Amino acid sequence: MDNQKNGALFELRGIRKEFPGGAVVLDGIDLDIVEGQCLLIAGSNGAGKTILMRLLAGLLEASEGVIRFRGEALETALKNNSLFRSQVGIVFQDADAQFVGETVEEDAAFGPSNLGCGKAETAERVSAALEKMGMGEKRALPPRRLSGGEKRRLAVAGILAMGCRVVIMDEPFANLDRDGVVQALTIIRALKQEGKTLIILTHELEKVLAFADRLLLLHRGRIREDGSPEDVLNRLRPEYGVRDPRHVYRTVEDCSWLPG
Repeated sequence: MDNQKNGALFELRGIRKEFPGGAVVLDGIDLDIVEGQCLLIAGSNGAGKTILMRLLAGLLEASEGVIRFRGEALETALKNNSLFRSQVGIVFQDADAQFVGETVEEDAAFGPSNLGCGKAETAERVSAALEKMGMGEKRALPPRRLSGGEKRRLAVAGILAMGCRVVIMDEPFANLDRDGVVQALTIIRALKQEGKTLIILTHELEKVLAFADRLLLLHRGRIREDGSPEDVLNRLRPEYGVRDPRHVYRTVEDCSWLPG
């Protein structure tokens, strides 16, 4: 099947992930992810969200099934590692775990440098990405001195410096205060406006649902619901461990912590 013909960026068929000892964390996953879409993947702790993210990013291999990226097997795409990495970027829940540079500028430069960009091009990409994320004045600081929201912004700046069109975020609001959440949401809004493909894994729907084109619910390793946010919430069941934010906000469009 040519997933470029059906508009899918990622195509997953029959995905199962089982770890040694017999623990099955994903089972029977069939999923198409459309380019330019903002997809929220929600579920309680242990639903399989992070494992699914790692499979999409090529950090884990499925026990069974096929994943395709832009029409070719993910294994093939990963063999041309620099090409895949230049298209798909990840912001981990623990942003500190992905920093490798001694300064903000060095960290943002790591990705493009490893893609083979020359010094001049790397410097240009880094400057543009840091300015876009409002981090230009902090380029000489060590990443560890940044606030939680600033660390998320630096992680995204590194992705932008590589030219990625796909951004995967794992629990982007974890351990952030309100200011940090607003910073993260500002990033998400800007990326969506630029037409990036966003895959956001979260259980905090009340903060970000307003930006979603599509909502998918994972429960015990299986997709239970998938569709427009409004339709999925209308079919929500208590055992899924996800709260309907419309108990507090009147509509899906109100579900955001961004002021105004």
